[in-house]
Parts: sequence; structure tokens; C-alpha cells
Amino acid sequence: MGGDLQTIGPIEARSALGWWLDAGVDVAIQDEPRDWLRPSPKIDSAEASRIEAKSDVANIKIPDPQSLEALKDWLATGADIPQAQGAGRRALPHGPEDAEVMLLCEAPGGDDNERPLGGESWRLAERMLAAIGFAPDQAYSASLSCVHVPGKKMSAAERDLCAEIARRHIRLARPKRLLLLGDGPCQALLSKPLANARGQIHKIEGVRAVATFHPRHLVHRPLDKSLAWRDLLLLMEDQA
Repeated sequence: MGGDLQTIGPIEARSALGWWLDAGVDVAIQDEPRDWLRPSPKIDSAEASRIEAKSDVANIKIPDPQSLEALKDWLATGADIPQAQGAGRRALPHGPEDAEVMLLCEAPGGDDNERPLGGESWRLAERMLAAIGFAPDQAYSASLSCVHVPGKKMSAAERDLCAEIARRHIRLARPKRLLLLGDGPCQALLSKPLANARGQIHKIEGVRAVATFHPRHLVHRPLDKSLAWRDLLLLMEDQA
């Protein structure tokens, strides 16, 4: 069996290795055969959307406005704010600077007509404000994203960017109190879900903050109104 052992020099060895590399052999040992003609695996649509969203967010440059009006103008006209691409409808913040309370939700809903809160949600919010002694024009309403995109959820990268925008928004609006409405603002600004954020006093940009249910939730789950009332009482406790 076998034959004479032949040795080759460096030049022949390099030539042989080059031939095998050109043939597609890139490892010395492989347990399983490789199908070199198999197409590269495709990224599913969900993963492609996540990569696209992360790329879009990475290109957004948050301005450094020196006034609330400058920030509101960017939210109204900026082409590169989160979720602004496509056919999204904008619902802009409204209310006075130095408001008695700032209401912050995640994003406007389908019934919110050009405002962060609208329709039945706003009517309930008005009753909530009245219960703690405030008229609607004493409140400032805003949202993490001012764009309503039907069926689209905010990605983690978009939420992080919206959280930074919201912090600047709070600093410029200078409310006396802050009410976080729903899970989205709690996740963005407190890094915890609504269930864990309720029942506590928080400080966000130096502003006393309390988390409670979004009015839209209370419309469909009226039994939770008693829990929301406790949150409102906590917001209004002495701030000494």
C-alpha cells in the first residue's frame, strides 16, 4: 500500500494552497459538507424593520432649542423626528409654559385630533384635572412621539431617542408637576413599567412626577379609576 513519499518546497505549497482557496476551500477540516451554491440566508421582515428603524434613528440629530416655541416648531415641521417618515399624522403639544401640570403620554391615538389627547380621552382628562382643582388651560399636554402612525409600535431605539426629546421638552416647558400617562412614558423616562412606577414620587428633570393610567385605558377599564384617583392625590400631596 502507499507509495514513495514526495516532499514539495514553499513555492509549490503556496501554489497548491492558492488553488484550493480559489476552489472555495477556506477551512482545513469541516464535519459537515457545505453547499456552496446555496443562497445566503434572508433576513425576515421583522428583523429587517428593526435594522431599518435603528438606522433611521441613528441619523436623527436632536436640536438644542433655547425656547419651548423653538422645540414645538421643530416637532411641527422637522422631517427627521422619530416616526415622521411616511404618512404619519402629527398631534402637537399644547398648553402654557410653567403649567400647573404637564400630561405626557406615549403617542397620539386615532381619536386625538391634532393634540396628544383628544376625543373621549381628553374629556376624561379634563374631569381628572377638575378633580384636583385645575382647569384644562392650566395643563400642558405632550407625547413622547407627536406622530400617529396606525399599527406601528415604537422600537427600543426610537423610545430612547424620544426619551431624550421628552427630557428637553420638560426642561423647556417648566411644569410644576408631571403626570406620566401609561406604560410608554414610564419605560422611557423611568426604565420601568407602569405597574412598578405607580404609587411613588419620581423626579424627572427636577419636576415632581407621578405615573398613572392613560385616560384611554380608563375609558375601557372604569374600575381602575379608583386607582388613578390615588395617583392624582399622590401628585397633589404637599411638596415640602
